[in-house]
Amino acid sequence: MKSGNLISGEEMVIKNISKAKIVFLGTDTGPNTTKKITNKCLHNNVKLNRDFSIDEISQAIGKNNRVVCACLDEGFSKAIHKLLEEVN
Repeated sequence: MKSGNLISGEEMVIKNISKAKIVFLGTDTGPNTTKKITNKCLHNNVKLNRDFSIDEISQAIGKNNRVVCACLDEGFSKAIHKLLEEVN
């Protein structure tokens, strides 16, 4: 968050989706938001991760009630993706 390479919140993620490398969307997100974010990610060829709940995403980034967040940094996004592959 401090480096400015992570954005959160539906509006901010949608506004900056073309810069995003990976998007995290809560598993318990409502259907309208899920459809909107999923379509934006598909249209912009951005990786979408649905492995975490809203609470888990919020806790991880230190912000309350965050449904979605996006990583803008290529290197950090690759490291996250690699860790997620190892876990799954």
